[in-house]
Amino acid sequence: MLNTVYRLVAPRRFEVEFNDIDLFSGNIIVRPTHLSICHADQRYYQGTRPAEVLKQKLPMALIHEGIGDVVYDPTGEFQPGDSVIMIPNTPIETDEVIAENYLRSSKFRASGFDGFMQEHVSLAPDRVVRLPDDVDKVIAAFTELVTVSVSALRRFDQFAHVRRNAVGIWGDGNLGYITAIFFKSMFPDTKLYIFGVDQEKLSSFAFADDTFSVTDIPKDLFIDHAIECVGSAPSGKAIDQIIDHIYPEGTISLLGVSEYPIPINTRMVLEKGLRFFGSSRSGRADFLKTVELYQEHPEIISYLSNIVGAQVEVKTIKDMTEAFETDIRKSIGKTIMIWNK
Repeated sequence: MLNTVYRLVAPRRFEVEFNDIDLFSGNIIVRPTHLSICHADQRYYQGTRPAEVLKQKLPMALIHEGIGDVVYDPTGEFQPGDSVIMIPNTPIETDEVIAENYLRSSKFRASGFDGFMQEHVSLAPDRVVRLPDDVDKVIAAFTELVTVSVSALRRFDQFAHVRRNAVGIWGDGNLGYITAIFFKSMFPDTKLYIFGVDQEKLSSFAFADDTFSVTDIPKDLFIDHAIECVGSAPSGKAIDQIIDHIYPEGTISLLGVSEYPIPINTRMVLEKGLRFFGSSRSGRADFLKTVELYQEHPEIISYLSNIVGAQVEVKTIKDMTEAFETDIRKSIGKTIMIWNK
């Protein structure tokens, strides 16, 4: 089966290439319908990754957040036209201790091999999850991002001690917002405090128990555990504040990504006996849990609609470029490509 792939060959330059999809491989063939642009895609598109990385990775089809319709399923589990969420993490082995998204051998779409900017995508049967009919497809497009938060919260439940009277989330961007939504759904009896820098963004966390500017945190406010969703250089200051305001033996979850090393006050980490853990990407179990939460808590979809920033219909390479340029210009929210290829 001849397939069209839209690869980034150089910063801000897409080109059409063709490959052949083997219909006898046992894989499910999906036609993408809604694709979501993330910061990692933009680093490739704008050429802000180091030159040696770009030389190694490109040409490559971008996008690792997306949904589509099944075209062909040799397993018989899906019918043509069924909507599914595509899982970008692609393990080639299993481990009884290490999760699929932490195995160094696992591949990840749009980071080493082609992502979802294709006419059709060939996926192993365990790399697709059924999308319920009542879930808005525009919002479902960035389910992969949502699963990163859900994965971190599942790990939090595993690592954090049982005293969970109050938990703080540092970060008022998309990641902090998504993590907060799902935290309240998964841990409804725990008080949730949000710490951020933008009062307008903080006002969108109406479901939280309280919000605070990071420049005006009460000295007597303490939390049992914390989740860092800041990333980049400011995450250093966020971690310092967390260490100051967390009770001894608390757990700190790190989700924010930084390109550079971040200093940590290890003296106070030792004095308080704190536990840190990091989370990155997600696996099939996290997608299944996310869909379960979509269905159990339909209000989640309403909350997530607040971070849809732009929708761009894509039919041509010019449209693809416009979608990425629109994403650069937007001040907040996710840019969704309505993929009519």
